[in-house]
Amino acid sequence: MDYKQIFENNAEWIKDKLNTDKNYFEELGKGQSPEMLYIGCSDSRVTAEELMGLAPGEVFVHRNIANVVSNIDLNAMSVIEYAVNHLKVNHVVVCGHTSCGGVKAAMQAVDLGLLNPWLRNIRDVYRLHKDELNAITCEEERYDRLVELNVQEQCVNLIKTAAVQKAYNERGLKVYGWVFDLHSGKLVDLHIDFKGILDNIKEIYNLG
Repeated sequence: MDYKQIFENNAEWIKDKLNTDKNYFEELGKGQSPEMLYIGCSDSRVTAEELMGLAPGEVFVHRNIANVVSNIDLNAMSVIEYAVNHLKVNHVVVCGHTSCGGVKAAMQAVDLGLLNPWLRNIRDVYRLHKDELNAITCEEERYDRLVELNVQEQCVNLIKTAAVQKAYNERGLKVYGWVFDLHSGKLVDLHIDFKGILDNIKEIYNLG
């Protein structure tokens, strides 16, 4: 990659935006009021705004390896707090993707150094669903099923937070679990039962 090309691309992008709307950057600088928080994977093939067809200012984005929502990750918790309580988003999405390297790594019995504690979050999901996953004979299908289950469990982790619970009670905030299929380009809604999960865990995790 020639890094100089990036600046040339940027200049072309600016020109294109101003040709379309001469006030584009003036409006962009006035602030943001996104309706959605998107929590996705850091994978270079999965770009949040592009795959949803959204423009700058329409979605607040947080990305990390394998779209994990960990209660001890200050970065993720700060993003959720800011998006939900200050930006007042009404939709929160956890989006995984097929052929996720983080998920594949978590299913292998290999010491990956500093990555070990992070991947343990996904290995815990594997442990919870071990019987189902081990019954899948095709390795690629097993990985992709764990991608779905990981998205579901990270949605559960979102639902456990006080910010999400309070926003749900006060303004009907919704949580969604999606998977981006790298092989077709399609976004797949896993139709996670947000209300059902919340009702089921309220006794233990009720903070709102």
